Amino acid sequence: MDVNEISFENLPKAVAHLVTEVAELKVLVEKGQTPVENQKRVPIGIDQACKIIKKAKPTVYTLVRKRMIPCYKNGKQLYFFEDELLEWITSGKKKTLQEIENEAKATFSKRPNRVRQ
Repeated sequence: MDVNEISFENLPKAVAHLVTEVAELKVLVEKGQTPVENQKRVPIGIDQACKIIKKAKPTVYTLVRKRMIPCYKNGKQLYFFEDELLEWITSGKKKTLQEIENEAKATFSKRPNRVRQ
């Protein structure tokens, strides 16, 4: 709906359009997503990737060679996506002592008590 189309006569139509838009946005927010039109992924080069993950270029080449970092290759060029690099960084999170302790408690509480004979 165009902004110039709003008048007193088509006000109910404009309100209905806004209600629909708000409902769609609410669904996207609840899912934790952004609208599809705004999800344009732009590949970045190795220099930008180095800045994002704060590693030297030889280190990034080594990670690529060992297939430890998400990347794409077209000809001789390496490409990366920023969201994949950030996800890669977060996947390497080390657990805190409290998290390890909580997991251990949860694991042992699930195990049935065995009676020795």
